[in-house]
Amino acid sequence: MTPNMTPRLVAPRVVLRSARAHEAAAISALNNTFAGEKLMLARSPEVIGMAIDDYVVAVDERNNILACGALKEYSPSVAEVAAIAVAREAQGLGLGRKIVEQVERLAIKRGIYDVFALTLQPEFFEAIGYSRVDRARYPEKIRRDCLSCTRRFACNEICYARNLPVPGLRAAA
Repeated sequence: MTPNMTPRLVAPRVVLRSARAHEAAAISALNNTFAGEKLMLARSPEVIGMAIDDYVVAVDERNNILACGALKEYSPSVAEVAAIAVAREAQGLGLGRKIVEQVERLAIKRGIYDVFALTLQPEFFEAIGYSRVDRARYPEKIRRDCLSCTRRFACNEICYARNLPVPGLRAAA
């Protein structure tokens, strides 16, 4: 296991933990189930494997991947909550929310407090405390990913963002 995350039991026999190198193909398969429905962008096992330390997963007692997500860093202070996918048979268990929480913990651990997500599921991100913002707020994302994306001229993803709590800093009263 990578040192990024301590395993956590989140539902009966479901554990959240850092992804492992040998799981790249299974993560890709889960992600691409939804990419085939045009709900997510496709990701190859090779691309996932190169960024495996950025992925978290929810697994059952047989280590089958039920959900996944990743932290995609764009600068020392900005990152995307990306590739959030929950297997159909595990939907409704709160795993999407738990995966996002783990990705956010990874961001905080890396000193990143400004996170965003591009999504076709705005209700999900609104429900977990994200606010709708203009994607132009994240030019790093546009330069690195959007300009070469196949959906560039027909993108219907909505940008949501959240400022994460800085450890040791109290919120203004």
